[in-house]
Amino acid sequence: MRQFGVRGGARIFINDIKHLFIFIFGLAAAINSICAYCAAADDADGYLAVTGPCRLAFPADHGAHPGYRTEWWYYTGNLTAADGRPFGFQMTVFRRQIGPVSDRRRWPDPSSAWRTQQLYLGHIALTDVSGQRHFFAEDVSRGALGLAGVSQSGEDTTVVLKSWRIDIGPLVQRLRAATETFSIDLDLAPLKSPVLHGDRGYSRKGDTAERASCYYSFTRLKTEGTIRLHGRELAVSGLGWMDHEFSSAALQPGIVGWDWFSLQLDNGTELMLYRLRQEDGRTHPASSGSLVGADESIRHLTAADVTLDVAGHWLSPHSGGRYPAAWQVTVPSANLVLAIVPNLDDQEMRTPGSTAVTYWEGSVSIAG
Repeated sequence: MRQFGVRGGARIFINDIKHLFIFIFGLAAAINSICAYCAAADDADGYLAVTGPCRLAFPADHGAHPGYRTEWWYYTGNLTAADGRPFGFQMTVFRRQIGPVSDRRRWPDPSSAWRTQQLYLGHIALTDVSGQRHFFAEDVSRGALGLAGVSQSGEDTTVVLKSWRIDIGPLVQRLRAATETFSIDLDLAPLKSPVLHGDRGYSRKGDTAERASCYYSFTRLKTEGTIRLHGRELAVSGLGWMDHEFSSAALQPGIVGWDWFSLQLDNGTELMLYRLRQEDGRTHPASSGSLVGADESIRHLTAADVTLDVAGHWLSPHSGGRYPAAWQVTVPSANLVLAIVPNLDDQEMRTPGSTAVTYWEGSVSIAG
């Protein structure tokens, strides 16, 4: 079997911008027409809270959900160039609401065109597996004056952060982002319908009902396009994965890290799995996953359904962070025993200019 990619953070983070969501690998949003039917209530800070099944509907819910504090559109994947060289990629745009909707009542009238409650932050990365190099970049902008934001027209959703762009259409999703060192221009065609994780998209991340997100994925995206690295353009193809989540909850005290997997197997199945790690080393019972069959059947997995053993660690020479760097995942009810190793140890993301956090996100290989 092969696997697509794995996300895992292994450091302890403190509160500030790291509150961005309930968990973002060390990173930690007004009801509008899109979310009027979502199970929601105001949290103590005046934001909407996810407290039950999300009742997601598409294409509307590919868009933004203001009123919730944090949201992201998260793409990862593995690619192969025409010459056989393997690459991994990541492109993520985060939306952060910096005040509850009620704050708008205190704005001057008229207010400046620069004024907004929405902040957009982005990370992109390219892993050159054979060259044993990991390249990454970040950006940030306010959601005003066309600099960044989310728009919808008909069945199409567009997420923009300056020159970076995500287009989500009914048949294809396109990623475009460029830096001085590398760029990606990829078309991703869904091979399966979106998967709603947890209870109809309601994904618990802690002890109480509001410590949760609305979460869905496209678990298998046929990916084609080009990448550019050091001025050289390469045609590539492979598989991608897309996660979209939104919430207002902060990281629960006592949870110090997590291992997050998005796995694609040769038999046409996919496994999304996250393990929330507690201070005492135990797995928090809200940890869970989804097993997606080749026939698009979806089975929710609880913490008791999965055994996740860390088989090795990697110490970052850049940040000093110590990360889990090899795993064995066992799902007895599905007869799965998977050994997972990074395709490159150093796939650490350091983002002082945007989210101000450090985490590990990377391409991995799987045997089992």
